[in-house]
Amino acid sequence: MRLATPSPLKKKMEANTLLSRHTNRRAFLSLLGSLCGTAAFPLSARARQQNRTYRIGVLEQTSQAAQNANFDAFREGLRELGYVEGHNLVIEYRSADERQERYPALAAELVRLNVDVILTRGTPAVLAVRNATGTIPVVMAAIGDPLAAVTGAAQPRGNVTGLTVFSSELESKRVELIRQVVPRLRGVGVVYNMGNPTFAFRWKEIEKLAQSVGIEAHLLDVRKPEDVEQAFERSGEGRLDALIVAADGVLQANRGRIAELANARRLPAIYAAREFIDAGGLMSYGPSYRDLYRRSATFVAKILNGAKPADLPVEEPTRFELVVNLKAAKSLGLDMPDKLLALADEVIE
Repeated sequence: MRLATPSPLKKKMEANTLLSRHTNRRAFLSLLGSLCGTAAFPLSARARQQNRTYRIGVLEQTSQAAQNANFDAFREGLRELGYVEGHNLVIEYRSADERQERYPALAAELVRLNVDVILTRGTPAVLAVRNATGTIPVVMAAIGDPLAAVTGAAQPRGNVTGLTVFSSELESKRVELIRQVVPRLRGVGVVYNMGNPTFAFRWKEIEKLAQSVGIEAHLLDVRKPEDVEQAFERSGEGRLDALIVAADGVLQANRGRIAELANARRLPAIYAAREFIDAGGLMSYGPSYRDLYRRSATFVAKILNGAKPADLPVEEPTRFELVVNLKAAKSLGLDMPDKLLALADEVIE
């Protein structure tokens, strides 16, 4: 997406990744396999795939049906790399059913199953899995702040690696975009789950950002499904002209209700994930989660091929999407700026 700019964290990780390609032949072969499919895997790796069945544990906030698009991308990525369900792969999917307090027990269950690797997403889930095991490799499909789970992005150490959605530019881009829709923006409601440790830092940052452009930010804290209604009741107490909604697991699990309430209160909203637009939201800007899940399959395949998580640098998103829903705009009585529509990756008529 043309709005995204490289961060120092991304440059540092790219430098480390380039160095590892020149110094580690095994990592190079694994990378080649991710680009060219199973034909690029070493013969010994293909032999292992044929001779045994691997078991992947998955810990998610929501049901598999609710994660269908992302999880299909993960499966496709694995299939391209030679790992196919029913052939040499079993996937053990566990859903917290939108209840973060269930993560520790579900993580312990996956550990008892002695899976080969665990895929998970979001800070609370990642921390629950990391606390449950220090030996089973863990791949993060997405996490807000990777330093909440690893000691360093370039050298994760430990048993956790994967992908982050962290980018200091994202919130500023969302503020910039929503201001194009609401030029006289004075107050913005920020829908965060403050029970997720990654949002404490982000809230301070967006407060500073809002002040710098003359906007007053109001926190709408949603930690569980029951908080959604209360948060929107509080939104009526402040002078809110628009909303910025994060992509936390709890928020995504309740995306339909959040979009419905935002539209009902005639509050233009920009969301952090495409899934909110599918639920009727106005527009979204953020990383492509489908792309992140597809890339996470490469991490899993490398680990099943013998790589250690500690040797696989955490990677940033490379694909960003701006999606605009003109149906929602019409219901809100908004004329979306031509400049914004020209930037969009997808416009829903």
